[in-house]
Amino acid sequence: MSETAPQSASGAPFMRAERETLERFAPSLLSFLEGHSLLELEEPGNGAIQAFRESGAPALLVPRERGGKGATPLELVRLHRAIASRSPSLAIATTMHHFSLATLVEYCATASEVEWLLIEGLAAENMLLASGVAEGRSRQPMLATTMIAVPHGEGFLINGIKKPCSLAHSMDLLTATVGVLNEGSGEMEPAVALVPASSSGIERKPFWNAAVLRAAESDEVILKDVEVPARLVLKHVEHDPEGRFYARGMLWFELMVTAAYLGVASALVERALSAGRLEAGARMRPLAEIELCGQALERQASRLPGDEDTEELLADLLLVRYATQDAISRVSAACLELLGGVAFISSPEVSYLLASAPALMFHPPSRERAAAGLDGYFAGEPLKLE
Repeated sequence: MSETAPQSASGAPFMRAERETLERFAPSLLSFLEGHSLLELEEPGNGAIQAFRESGAPALLVPRERGGKGATPLELVRLHRAIASRSPSLAIATTMHHFSLATLVEYCATASEVEWLLIEGLAAENMLLASGVAEGRSRQPMLATTMIAVPHGEGFLINGIKKPCSLAHSMDLLTATVGVLNEGSGEMEPAVALVPASSSGIERKPFWNAAVLRAAESDEVILKDVEVPARLVLKHVEHDPEGRFYARGMLWFELMVTAAYLGVASALVERALSAGRLEAGARMRPLAEIELCGQALERQASRLPGDEDTEELLADLLLVRYATQDAISRVSAACLELLGGVAFISSPEVSYLLASAPALMFHPPSRERAAAGLDGYFAGEPLKLE
């Protein structure tokens, strides 16, 4: 059964800046999302990923002078939150695209014009990037090497597995952290490989069995002796001796994944505000809490372009992420109480959002694994994250 969008979606102040940002950068995508119910947009194969591609949104983070849309981190956070409030699956899937593209753009800041030509090509074709980093794997650092690249002819043979891998079926390229075998020393050197999705040797298998977020295409991707030309394997270690590339990548991931789940919780708040049950003070509590988290996240996003203290920014952003994680639990419970038992029983959208919103806690780094590093950092030590 389709449900109408909450009344606040038509122009009320809550989420206005987010909707206006989405409309400014990708009006056709906003029209598509508003033309379908949330549950329609959560069904696999619903067309939302293609609408995202056709809107030009894949090039949001590419600078205008390189053929992209030139969105700032703040604009992207707002736009991403708006998407998540209409389709959680699309937001989760494209989190990995933005994260992958942002890290490539970061890489180009210290690389040559040749790498920028690659970015320009991605923007011109509105290519979608899936991520083959360790995100989602227990007991692994988030950006750990997940695949092995062995020299072969004029390029490399890559082997490895990524599960889950969002955009598994719609990706144009898989960006993967790889260990490149140095045949002289026998050691593995870190690099990032861009693997064309049409390459021979790529296999996809069903993996995602959860009832929610199925449209994010989070399945298993297996690479078996996949040939990749040398120009698509970026050996960033020579440009990045202190590991700034990895740290900046983590910044982008935490920013985007927090914005995504903030948007899911915002969809619950929208429904609670439009329901009109209980007294106004009760409705203001979840509204105030979710907006406080939104403003805190926007503050971190506004720091990202010019703040060179990556360690400080990452520590602060993780605090915002964990605070948002806790707030989502409280906001979800408050909205459920405001909407009432009948809404929970009769509205599939409400129960779907309630099941989806807490999943921020499953993304790395978990609070438990980050706690010691953050505790040490705020006591004056260097930030160390597993």
